[in-house]
Amino acid sequence: MRSATCPTCPSTPSRRFPPDPLAGSRKGFTALAGLALTVVVALPLWAQAPDARNDPRSAGRFDYGKMWTFEYPPREYFSQTYGFPADDAWFERVRLSVLRIPGCSASFVSPFGLVATNHHCVRDAVSRVGRPGENPLDEGFYAASLEDERRIDGYHADQLIAIEDVTGEVLEAMQRVGDGDREQARAEAYARIRARGERMYADRGDSIWVQVVSLYNGGRQSAYVFRRFTDVRLVQAVELQLGFFGGDPDNFTYPRYALDFAFLRIYENEAPHQPAQHLKWSEHGVIEGDAVFVIGNPGETNRLKTVAQLEYQRDVEVPALIGFLESRLDALEAYRTENAAEAEALGVHNRMFLLSNALKASQGRLAALRDPVIMARKSDAEGKLREALRADPGLDARYADLFDRLGEIQRGKAAHAAASGAFLAQTNALFASATLRRAFAADAYRAARTAGAPADTLELLRLELLRIADQPAELEARILAARFADFERYFGPDHNIVRSALRGSKAAEAAEALLAASALRDSAAAVRAVSSDGPELAEDPALQLVAAILPVSRAYREGFSRLLADESELEAELGGARFAVYGRSVPPDGTFSPRITDGVVRGYEYNGTLAPPYTTFYGLYDRYFSQPDRIDWALPARWVRPPPGLDLATPLNFVSTADTYGGNSGSPAVTQDLSLVGLNFDRNIEGLSRDFIYLPERGRNVMVDVRAIRAALDQVYDADRLVQELLTGRLFETEREADAAMDAALDTVRETDG
Repeated sequence: MRSATCPTCPSTPSRRFPPDPLAGSRKGFTALAGLALTVVVALPLWAQAPDARNDPRSAGRFDYGKMWTFEYPPREYFSQTYGFPADDAWFERVRLSVLRIPGCSASFVSPFGLVATNHHCVRDAVSRVGRPGENPLDEGFYAASLEDERRIDGYHADQLIAIEDVTGEVLEAMQRVGDGDREQARAEAYARIRARGERMYADRGDSIWVQVVSLYNGGRQSAYVFRRFTDVRLVQAVELQLGFFGGDPDNFTYPRYALDFAFLRIYENEAPHQPAQHLKWSEHGVIEGDAVFVIGNPGETNRLKTVAQLEYQRDVEVPALIGFLESRLDALEAYRTENAAEAEALGVHNRMFLLSNALKASQGRLAALRDPVIMARKSDAEGKLREALRADPGLDARYADLFDRLGEIQRGKAAHAAASGAFLAQTNALFASATLRRAFAADAYRAARTAGAPADTLELLRLELLRIADQPAELEARILAARFADFERYFGPDHNIVRSALRGSKAAEAAEALLAASALRDSAAAVRAVSSDGPELAEDPALQLVAAILPVSRAYREGFSRLLADESELEAELGGARFAVYGRSVPPDGTFSPRITDGVVRGYEYNGTLAPPYTTFYGLYDRYFSQPDRIDWALPARWVRPPPGLDLATPLNFVSTADTYGGNSGSPAVTQDLSLVGLNFDRNIEGLSRDFIYLPERGRNVMVDVRAIRAALDQVYDADRLVQELLTGRLFETEREADAAMDAALDTVRETDG
């Protein structure tokens, strides 16, 4: 469901820099066939000997996961494992049937551009299409006619239509220049690649968008050509309470009972788009043991990191993030408890969910990093890679010191641990102090004016200051106090920043005192004060605090950025080394680019009992009646009594061992004949370790069963137009037209039976 690190949640400084490709040759654009691979020096060592997974501390065959790319499709593995011809034509059908939408995945499910995805993926879009007097997010939405389908302004969906291996082209461009010009050379190569792809596919309609994707941490580079559809319309969405049934308590858990689905439609030239490929709607679903294939866009993972890099995350990065999330949740909860109505109007509950979602994911990641079995398996896999590199003189000469150099960088990053924790997300619009943010903006404005910046530059800086919205005084005080507590925790009581912030008081008292004395606590007053720049502004405590922070934060950013840049270059080398040894037998980390993964429908042991392979509507009503006072398990009015005709034994959610991650929300789960059986929307808590390792015996992905979707559409929402399109592939312009077709079909059946 939710991404393990939501895009609006605070995060540590990005570890992603433009990578340094290492090997390969320039190829022309292709629709997937004929892509060249480097010569595989060796199979993974665990694939050369009997399976070592009898020893839980030994690396397993799929520890790096099953997020297979479409340029390196696992044809032989799929064919041999699942007993069907997974040829290029099969992978092309899969690829053209799926879409990437903002933050999520989706798929074509009819010949007329109908698209299925998760409700939580389009929640914002549902809100935006509402008209005066409507509340489609809470009340649900269904377009009873084609004319009623509502365009979502500013929305898009991307279909991957071709891939080019550009590793060699980018490397060649960078090798022609000196070290200082490599980033510019890379950027220019990317621009040429994008322009070429846009020209070559300009006849494909709506718009063409080319993305250069770094795989294997930059060891390989692929240009992905997407056809971007910009006329996307909402067709159907359940009520928020159904789509998000279980709320935060059920997030990252199973058994689950959420109807997390919605339907869109792609239009072209004001008519429904007719895709070349689409998925079939399964009428029978799956049973335990069935193979499923999940296609989507998994977000960034850390499976190819070295052990030293994982130890840095374990000891420094993730604990700091958890501390931040916990302290801000406490601040928001305290404010909400004392100011319930005001907090509701401000959407504090939504802010808290973002933090809680990230906290639960981060705690799961930290538990995985502290798991001695997982870390032993990562060490074993790294040792085997190093053995394979040493076994080849050429590779050994090129890559022998890679792991030591990466280890040295982690020690350098750890030296910045105090600053990275103290300054974490200090300018985040949702979770940082507005007063401190204004102080940073005011300092930039004053510095620019002192330096003689032109009037238009000063105006832009003034507008940036104006855009920082006020927070309620009590909430601002709690958020600022949490930041002061961060300073003291990481720097200690004698640091200049801590003395400037606390001034001999406790964090909460110091925050109240600063806000009482600072003109920057209020946006309008801040603009007046900065514009006049009188002598009193120099004495403003918020500006004085920023003056103490800036030298330290600048030194931290500069030093840490250099380390990250060096780390990125070494990671690209390591990616090239790994690809040279294992080739495509080891898939790359997730990159929010199209992937396909395989698994089987299977329950699992948990909490001393067994989680079933699927849940039913019976469970949904059990949750509702067992906790009637909890909003998380409340039901919309039309669902409070089970609707007539709804079979409560219908499978609702199910789980499989497929390798999914954040970004896979909305991903279709299909059988080998490309029948849609479910929509992926979450992982279980055990599956949070998938950031670092794929352990199918622990993790499960959670999906909405198509049988529940059909039952809801048919028995609860009376969406016959939609049901008939899914089942027959016919486009019905109105509900009346669909009803007439159903009546005619029933008459035919009666006549035949008679």
